[in-house]
Amino acid sequence: MHREIHGWWSPSLNKHMDIAVYGHYGFALLMIPTAAADYLEYERFYLIDALGDFINAGKVKVFSSNSISMESWLNKDMHPRHRSMRHQQYNDYIYNEVIPFIHNHCGGRVMTVTAGASVGALHAANLLFRRPDLIDGTIAMSGVYDLKYYTEGYYDDDVYFNSPMDYLPNLNDEWYLSHLRGKQHINILTGSGAYESPDRSRDLSGVLHAKGIPHFLEVWGHDMTHDWPTWRKMLPHILGSRF
Repeated sequence: MHREIHGWWSPSLNKHMDIAVYGHYGFALLMIPTAAADYLEYERFYLIDALGDFINAGKVKVFSSNSISMESWLNKDMHPRHRSMRHQQYNDYIYNEVIPFIHNHCGGRVMTVTAGASVGALHAANLLFRRPDLIDGTIAMSGVYDLKYYTEGYYDDDVYFNSPMDYLPNLNDEWYLSHLRGKQHINILTGSGAYESPDRSRDLSGVLHAKGIPHFLEVWGHDMTHDWPTWRKMLPHILGSRF
């Protein structure tokens, strides 16, 4: 499997950020890390290996981005407003730096789908819903889509506009809705086993259904826990069946 590591000084975040690239060709799958993890997490936990056949066949090119979760909602020593601002800066980094890097690396605009597990699922879905002109779909696994779950009671506009369960029910802008209603690759998956929260995926599905946004919801059984073996099965399954 072809593998590259890239990095640059991010003006959005004012720090160096790395990104791993796997494969030569195919649509772009942008992987967002879980919790406090880094850009090599999906490789360390063998999820990249689980996608090997798709990558080597040129169906997908994977871009695994770095995280700043420990500089936002997981940093308990940081003022909540500063965490909220840092979260928004991360969005800017993805939209203004990572997406152009993907296009440049692929030789032009390609279908770009975000993916992530756990808190990475929240980020992956939110990135799509906020900029459906830049992102074409998402594969969100085992997520909670209410950012307030992580904010310990703090709430401001940046929390609202990064919490899909808050802003999507109130979304009436036809520009956003027309873009989202045209998507064919919104995938929401969850297990029902230990530490999973399948109702949170059902809640998001209900909001999308009410807005007429096509999507695919799959709730797996009680043997599917909130852990890597589940995600190593889910992601190849979706790539093989929905793309």
